[in-house]
Amino acid sequence: MITATPSRHAPSPARGGYGFRSVTRMEWHKLRSVRSTWWIVAVFTIAMIGLSVLVLGHEGYARMPAADRASFDPVHDSFIALVLGQLLLGALGVLAITTEFSSGMIRATFAAVPSRPLVLAAKAAVLGAVTLAAGELAAFAAFAAGQAALQAPAPHATLGQPGVLRAVLLAGAYPALIALIGLGLGALVRHTAGGICALVGVLFVLPLLFISPALQDKSQNFLPHPMANAMTAVKPLAHTLSPWLLFALLCLYAALTLAAGAWSLTRRDA
Repeated sequence: MITATPSRHAPSPARGGYGFRSVTRMEWHKLRSVRSTWWIVAVFTIAMIGLSVLVLGHEGYARMPAADRASFDPVHDSFIALVLGQLLLGALGVLAITTEFSSGMIRATFAAVPSRPLVLAAKAAVLGAVTLAAGELAAFAAFAAGQAALQAPAPHATLGQPGVLRAVLLAGAYPALIALIGLGLGALVRHTAGGICALVGVLFVLPLLFISPALQDKSQNFLPHPMANAMTAVKPLAHTLSPWLLFALLCLYAALTLAAGAWSLTRRDA
């Protein structure tokens, strides 16, 4: 009888043969093989471009009062669809992990890769790359389409003007960070409906709790959805921090949520 003996050079999961690159390839195969991923990205892109054209194409600048003309920001108005887009990509982040828990596939994943934080880090890298690419492409397309739809005598914006390129770049990065927050919430909750509800609470319910004007002025520097308004505006908004500081704070939120998700994965059974 011939018995197979393991090769000395073959990687073994028990000996740490699955590195970050290998796990990332596995997670990329999972994400791209699910049709809902590309449907969500497609709807996100169409919404970003379509709503930009719809809003700026019917802006009615000529009929605006003088005060509204002074505050008119054609760049910020190009990204009105982020209200919906952040929820779409955030839901994609939740689904990236909760579907494995609901199907039971997560047990096979953890059996192959015992380091659970490594699995979550690989998911975050793949999800972040996909959503950042989709977000930036959609942001630049929405900006171009919106400016083309904007009618005279409304002022048009170009990427060479101060603050415009920064606003477009942050408009593409913002939903990617929300997707990573959704991934962290999904790792914490482990249930699709619960994870999406938690995401909706963070994005839309928390701002409603700050009723007084003073609290609203302070909250817009610390809550994701109000932060997006300042990040994507060219004309400075009152009572807000600088756009890059808000972006750094949002990156910190994503990192903390993922860290909490990684801690939960190591503490609870699959």
